[in-house]
Amino acid sequence: MDALKLIRDFVSSHSDIDPETVVPEAVLADIGIDSLMLLEVMFEYEEKTGVKLPDDLPTPTTVQELMDQLEKLAPDAAP
Repeated sequence: MDALKLIRDFVSSHSDIDPETVVPEAVLADIGIDSLMLLEVMFEYEEKTGVKLPDDLPTPTTVQELMDQLEKLAPDAAP
């Protein structure tokens, strides 16, 4: 699953944030992704992939950090 696409799709369907601002180097808070929206993105990821994210994940500050966390836990990720 493409984590960047998932994040952009979520943002475009749940907010007025321009999905083009969702780039790997963007700081989540600067593009309008607050802690509640971050949780919603993670829940959507769990729903779409069937992967339960650990409760102790560090809070990402950038889109890249969020992508790295999601891709690391993806069902097709290398061990």
